[in-house]
Amino acid sequence: MVNVNKDLCISCGSCVAIAPDNFDFDEEGLAEVKKDELNDDVKEAAEACPTEAIEIED
Repeated sequence: MVNVNKDLCISCGSCVAIAPDNFDFDEEGLAEVKKDELNDDVKEAAEACPTEAIEIED
């Protein structure tokens, strides 16, 4: 399961740039999961997130 912690998200856009099939921006400009699928791009996006807002649960 992939989740974005909205309290930590700063809308930097790295997740959307790295994994556009999985992440997008919501109406408030914060990142959201659009496809809950664990793959290499999602893992890379989680590692690149400067605030560690992307949470991955196995």
